[in-house]
Amino acid sequence: MSSQRRVSGTTVQRTSAVLGSAIFFVVAPCTLAGLVPWLITGWQLRPPFLGLELTRGIGAVMILAGVPGLVDAFARFALQGLGTPAPIAPPRNLVGDRSLPLCA
Repeated sequence: MSSQRRVSGTTVQRTSAVLGSAIFFVVAPCTLAGLVPWLITGWQLRPPFLGLELTRGIGAVMILAGVPGLVDAFARFALQGLGTPAPIAPPRNLVGDRSLPLCA
């Protein structure tokens, strides 16, 4: 007796949503946090804000503090919404709770 495992439609949707979100997760933040600043500044550092080197460290901490929320939002779009944050592949289900505004 051969056992064939059937793949449900939801599993396929979830897999494609995770892959799409992963690709969009790399493309969107890398473009906004990497390419755009490079085009503006050419990665030439200017004097720190208010002349305090500490402000650069504070900025880095603020960026790192936002990463968990960004990862959580992308994961929710893929796993709960069965879609991506990208407009080309929107979620099929409404995504949101108290920590994330409702997004369709």
